[in-house]
Amino acid sequence: MSMTPRAGLQVADELAAFIEDEALSGTGIQADAFWSGVADIFARFAPENRRLLTVRDDLQVRIDAWQGERRGAAHDGAASEAFLRGIGYLVDEPAPFAIGTRNVDAEVATLAGPQLVVPSLNARFVLNAANARWGSLYDALYGTDALGDPPPPGPFDTARGARVVARAKAFLDEAVPLAEGRWDDLGDPHGGIAIRDPGQYIGRTERSRLFRHNGLHIEVVFDRDHPIGRDDPSGIADVVLESALSTIVDLEDSVAAVDAADKVAAYRNWLGLMRGDLVETFEKGGRSMTRALAPDRDFTASDGSTVTLPGRSLLFVRNVGHLMTTPAVMLPDGGDAPEGVLDAIVTSLIGMHDLKGRGRFRNSRAGSIYIVKPKMHGPEECAFTNALFDAVEDLLGLDRHTIKVGVMDEERRTSANLAACIHAVRDRIVFINTGFLDRTGDEIHTAMQAGPVVRKGDMKTSAWIAAYEARNVAIGLQCGLSGRAQIGKGMWAAPDRMADMLEQKAAHPKTGANTAWVPSPTAATLHALHYHQTDVFALRAEIAARPVPGLDALLTPPLASGVTWSDAEIAEELDNNAQGLLGYVVRWIDQGVGCSKVPDIHDVGLMEDRATLRISSQHMANWLLHGVCSAEQIEAALAGMAAKVDAQNAGDPLYRPMAPDPANSLAFQAARALVFDGVSQPNGYTEPLLHAFRRRAKGAA
Repeated sequence: MSMTPRAGLQVADELAAFIEDEALSGTGIQADAFWSGVADIFARFAPENRRLLTVRDDLQVRIDAWQGERRGAAHDGAASEAFLRGIGYLVDEPAPFAIGTRNVDAEVATLAGPQLVVPSLNARFVLNAANARWGSLYDALYGTDALGDPPPPGPFDTARGARVVARAKAFLDEAVPLAEGRWDDLGDPHGGIAIRDPGQYIGRTERSRLFRHNGLHIEVVFDRDHPIGRDDPSGIADVVLESALSTIVDLEDSVAAVDAADKVAAYRNWLGLMRGDLVETFEKGGRSMTRALAPDRDFTASDGSTVTLPGRSLLFVRNVGHLMTTPAVMLPDGGDAPEGVLDAIVTSLIGMHDLKGRGRFRNSRAGSIYIVKPKMHGPEECAFTNALFDAVEDLLGLDRHTIKVGVMDEERRTSANLAACIHAVRDRIVFINTGFLDRTGDEIHTAMQAGPVVRKGDMKTSAWIAAYEARNVAIGLQCGLSGRAQIGKGMWAAPDRMADMLEQKAAHPKTGANTAWVPSPTAATLHALHYHQTDVFALRAEIAARPVPGLDALLTPPLASGVTWSDAEIAEELDNNAQGLLGYVVRWIDQGVGCSKVPDIHDVGLMEDRATLRISSQHMANWLLHGVCSAEQIEAALAGMAAKVDAQNAGDPLYRPMAPDPANSLAFQAARALVFDGVSQPNGYTEPLLHAFRRRAKGAA
């Protein structure tokens, strides 16, 4: 990369140009003052960032030694907790407190509904996600297996259409019951619609009526000229649901951003969202299509006033964690800059365009910038983020706590000290979310020396999982997040299995969580049904009265004590891990795709990102370390599954097969390194190896 000197730093030309020509424009901040402040922030925070990573490594070395001495012995919860307190892994609980976060948008604080996560590098996906605030229930039911069977190919199926209409009207009967009769019996609504609770009526347009239930809006569309409305007794053409209340634009696990060009592409999409001018043109079905951000939606209330509702999700941006550095900025000592520090500065600078009202739309009407911070280990790292955000606010001239933080509860040290982590960011926290996948990867790595872990499919029934999920909500409520911040649950990874999602993800609102992740706008519309079925905020008083689960179950490692697997079971597990590993890595390394629907070993498409990769690679590394399998068995599994993944991707013209020449396939070698070097990777993270191999692939290209 060509570098430009700025205030003692070396900044990649494309990053310097983007910041000075685009991101700073209209903020009132001069370039020289900005770079001087940036240099000061790096000088202050880079050494502390490095120290915190050293603390992580030192703690893991001590844990490894302690577990190694006790390998084969039964888990002793009291001894384990005493040891972890002694080394500073566990800290004292703070005195009872309530968070003090202010200026939080309703989508975060007082509403309950789905949340999307979308890779920042794909402008089309970003726009789709931002516009997923509203979704057609008719389309979601017809085009998925939500009714129990997949959509038929070919022209419109009238029988299926009738089932869709019946299901949607049954939903209306539950959410917005009529004063008399059922929605299916509703006659011509020209004279009005009498509903049981008139307070649910919000307004109307020329062709629709708007209602509200459990805080979420429902628009019933009437159109006699529409193919569906034409044959409907009441002329109902669609039922449109308020769906993805919020969206996380991701710079982290779902992207492959390894250099300045990648970072600028991601930052530019975030800037386009904050300015409201992001546009993407693409080919679909042989036609050129252009996508832009959806406008707000206006309705006329009963008194003639205008009710304006947001047309887009409230947008968060997820920065990277503390581990990675970036060559986009070089420090005065010649080292790469901490990437998370750069993200905090640049994404907040871009957020100023929204705060100053320079964009076409407003994102935060409460005047906040929302940043999700992943992969923090314990309260000291949360305090570091809090101080960093203070410094960024000072650099940009923002009021204190304008920058809000979402804390991902996805590392064991954070889970075990969650109240203290929340306390460290208590005046800016707007979000805690369980990340089952990364949390499992960290669980395996933390217990690496203790013994072989259970099979991957058995992790969900481990003792620590139930304690983790329950503690997260209980502690969040105990710390006063209700009404001020989100409490969230993790992703549904199978976008083609919406019937299963409707059955299983109904459990998330029942835990007291007011959001949960979904993989697509369609899934958001279907998941919204769950928040009509369950009034999350009404449940919370009952949930808050329950005792917080203790640490013992949370700290019980998922070891396969006394379990012996057959050769067939071991081979099955290795193949499953190897296939998922290779299927994801080959797209990451060769094509720079950080998140996509990857066929699993049974050819079921699953949304994969680095978190799923972390589990698979750490699981194989653990079994190899403890002799459950041999290096030769792993090599055989990788070789066999390379051929399977090649076959699964045979229709992709950009795909580079691995099996014919694995020694010269960077993707295959990256996957292999993730397993055989897995024990030594910091906290089992996959990023260092992925970034190294991706840079080699980009260089070769």
